[in-house]
Parts: sequence; structure tokens; C-alpha cells
Amino acid sequence: MMKTYLFILRKPAHSGAYVQEILDIILTTAAFDQKVSLLLLDDGVFHLKKNQQPESVGMKDTAAIFKALTLYDVNDIYVEEDSMQERGLQVSDLDLSVNTVKRKQVAGLLKRFDVVLAA
Repeated sequence: MMKTYLFILRKPAHSGAYVQEILDIILTTAAFDQKVSLLLLDDGVFHLKKNQQPESVGMKDTAAIFKALTLYDVNDIYVEEDSMQERGLQVSDLDLSVNTVKRKQVAGLLKRFDVVLAA
């Protein structure tokens, strides 16, 4: 039976090997035909911001990995509206199509998944 997984990213984009490792886990989980979704909270909302140039500060560009998520059937990407607003971002500032949730809806969202992994 397929389980549903929700991965939560809170740390900012380009915060070291951490992001690459989490993305590897997400892709691996999805590759084993599990239902995988992603929730971006707090500074994690910056992962999908358009026109990032991490190479200029010596970091690896993970944008391509986020764009590849759909190839692994990771189609449900949630972004907390409040976190975006607090950081001056709008949905139009993001590289991918996302589902927005309000902070007060996050607890209900978490209950919809069999496994929740916060990183």
C-alpha cells in the first residue's frame, strides 16, 4: 500500500549540503512510487524564488532539482502564505506552481499524510 509523505523545508535556500540531502531523500522516496508532497515554511519559501544566483556565493544551484520534482510525480508543493508575505514574496515571485496554505491551515494539512518529515 502506498503511503503519503510530506516533507517540510524551513531552512533558507542554499544553506549548505542540508538542502541537497533533503532533496535527494525526497527524490528517492518518490522513485519508490510513494506519494510525496512538499511544504515550504519560514525561510524555506526562498527555495522557489525566481532568478537566484547561488553560484555567485559559491553555492550549488538547486533550482533544477526543484523543477525536476514533477518528473518524479511530486506535484503537490505547498507554500505557507504567511511566510511568503513576511518575507516580501508573492506567488508570482516563485519558479514553480504551488498550492498556498494559511498558517492556521498547516495543522490540518499535516493530518492528511501518513508520514511527516520536518527538516
